[in-house]
Amino acid sequence: MKRRQLVKGISAFGAAAASGTLPNPAIAKGARELSLVTTWPRDFSGLGTGAARFARRVTEMSAGSLRIKLFAGGELVPTFRTFEAVSAGQADLYHAFEYYWQAKSKAFNFFASVPFGMTATEMSAWINHGGGQELWDTLSAGYNLKPLMAGNTGVQMGGWYNKEIKRLADMRGLKVRMPGLGGEVLRRIGAKGVALPAGQILSAMKSGKIDGTEWFGPWNDLALGLHEVADYYYYPGFHEPGTTIAIAVNLDVWKGLSGEHRAILRSAAATENDVTFGEFNARNNQALETLTKRHGVKLRRFPSSVLNAVGTAAGQVVRAAGRSDAVSSKVYDSFIAFRHRSIAWSKLSDQAFWNARLLPFKYKR
Repeated sequence: MKRRQLVKGISAFGAAAASGTLPNPAIAKGARELSLVTTWPRDFSGLGTGAARFARRVTEMSAGSLRIKLFAGGELVPTFRTFEAVSAGQADLYHAFEYYWQAKSKAFNFFASVPFGMTATEMSAWINHGGGQELWDTLSAGYNLKPLMAGNTGVQMGGWYNKEIKRLADMRGLKVRMPGLGGEVLRRIGAKGVALPAGQILSAMKSGKIDGTEWFGPWNDLALGLHEVADYYYYPGFHEPGTTIAIAVNLDVWKGLSGEHRAILRSAAATENDVTFGEFNARNNQALETLTKRHGVKLRRFPSSVLNAVGTAAGQVVRAAGRSDAVSSKVYDSFIAFRHRSIAWSKLSDQAFWNARLLPFKYKR
């Protein structure tokens, strides 16, 4: 997407659109057509494009007997009313991050991402093999929804800052665009977490209204032009270590589908989960090279003193969310137990391998 189109799109992404009369699900000649509403602009990198791939894949896998009509954020329903629209049967599916619905239940955070939570592979393991899907089904059924994993952004970056952060004291008083639980973590260490619509990020950074901002990772950050308004690019993204993208189907619609069509939706979502995660990693690789080699972006790691303080605050914030009600408490207990086991295994597997791969041995390029 061109810059102007992207900024225009994400402005709509953060704004409510006027709602009108919503059509009932259509039945085409010999085919079932379902409406999919998203919280992204049309063709938004990785997210809008992932929703479109999912829709095409369903049509292909069903040989046209099940079709998905895609509506980008604000086209059929206001961007952040997708949950209500699908729950009420005014649309059939949504494509979104589940933490958007934390006002309904804090438990939804755990099926997207929480600060210092789990990576994409760990989330997939928990949801598919650790009891997460059953808990997610129970939570969502209370809102007449059937949820499915449909993508992951992977580990995000820590954000863009206009001053170098060398110690915890450097964070205090900074105004940083970081909504949700991540913003609450920042507030606990003395910074000011700001919830700001995406379309206002660039102007807020330019004017000094905010001192820093997170967005996604190199791919999306480059497209938005954040390298033009900030000097330092920090990692790791403690606030979102592996953000799951969800498809949710109206539960009455789900129950009314044939077994074949339910299997197709499951398979299409699972395939898109893998494809989107791979795409974010591939595009981030390329964009990081562009940011550092062409634009001279200064990469910085958050100091360990900052990460320790953030980790302690994150544990407090996540626990508070997890103990907010009985359903959230069940989800939290399962999530934390699986996270603990994942850390024990990853120290011997992924993390150990990554550390070994960084050793200075020769490897042909």
